[in-house]
Amino acid sequence: MTQYARLYGGSLYDLAAEENLTDAIGEQMKEIRNLFRENPDYVKLLCEPSVPKTERTKLIEEAFGGQAERYLVNFMKLLCERNLLGEFAGCCEEFTRRYHADHGIAEAVVTSAVALSDAQLTALKAKLEKISGKTVELVQKLDASVVAGLRVELEGKQLDGTVQARMSGISRKLNEVIV
Repeated sequence: MTQYARLYGGSLYDLAAEENLTDAIGEQMKEIRNLFRENPDYVKLLCEPSVPKTERTKLIEEAFGGQAERYLVNFMKLLCERNLLGEFAGCCEEFTRRYHADHGIAEAVVTSAVALSDAQLTALKAKLEKISGKTVELVQKLDASVVAGLRVELEGKQLDGTVQARMSGISRKLNEVIV
């Protein structure tokens, strides 16, 4: 994340917090970020220097003006005017980071070889909430190299319950005993 993303995303969060709009703006930012991912040519058009800034901001107004919070629309126009629209994803990350910090939410990334069932995700979430003392949002990733078990990253700590990690631990202990 760049310095610009921290500054602009944090400033938008501060404004949204003052106006009690953090939930609405946060959700809309996620939706717009997904739209930008699905339509990279639209983002390129909004960043194209040969298109006048007034035209680019007009496109943002037409696309989002009637649906998104006014502060968010103006924020995107500001990024466009300053040729920083490419920082929108980083601004979203900073906004989300600040939101999570203020609301006691921790994001946990769970990596497994196969998708976990709803019951497994619920049990894992409850366990992680007990460990962290925070509300946990789970993000599930699939990785075929994880033969069995789970790898969880929570608040910068990695909890590795995979077979590979266990075998690695056993190997290390055997090497210590042998040497």
